Amino acid sequence: MRVRTALIAIPLAAGLVACGGGKDDSGPAKRPGGPRTAIAVADSGLGAILVDGEGRTLYAFTKDKDGASNCDAKCVAVWPALTGTAKASAGRGVKASLIHEAKKSGGAVHVTYGDWPLYYYVGDAAPGDVNGQGLDGEWFVVGADGKLIRKGA
Repeated sequence: MRVRTALIAIPLAAGLVACGGGKDDSGPAKRPGGPRTAIAVADSGLGAILVDGEGRTLYAFTKDKDGASNCDAKCVAVWPALTGTAKASAGRGVKASLIHEAKKSGGAVHVTYGDWPLYYYVGDAAPGDVNGQGLDGEWFVVGADGKLIRKGA
């Protein structure tokens, strides 16, 4: 248990430091790479889950409602939003009809799937990691059907 706590605490602390002091920039973190983001489905120990084009796990926040993000600046430092400058493309296993977008200031687009804005977790070091699954009882991977998968990692 101490090892897991340490593994979570280190990226969490780094994310909070990266948040900066005093400036409230609650917009999504911009992802490196091209203007178009791909979403795909990958098999995991949790079942078929959403990942980005590089195989990194995507999560949803239970406090988000109707496609709108409720993740503030401190939250985004630990849970960066999946963004791009255009609507995401549907990769293998993804229902294109569930991909939506929430436009943000500066032209960024926060990608949503079904009713869930999508996020990364800074504690995931490699494609296929699901270290954010179930954290705080509020963060869960998203299935290909757009529903949260709430089983433990």
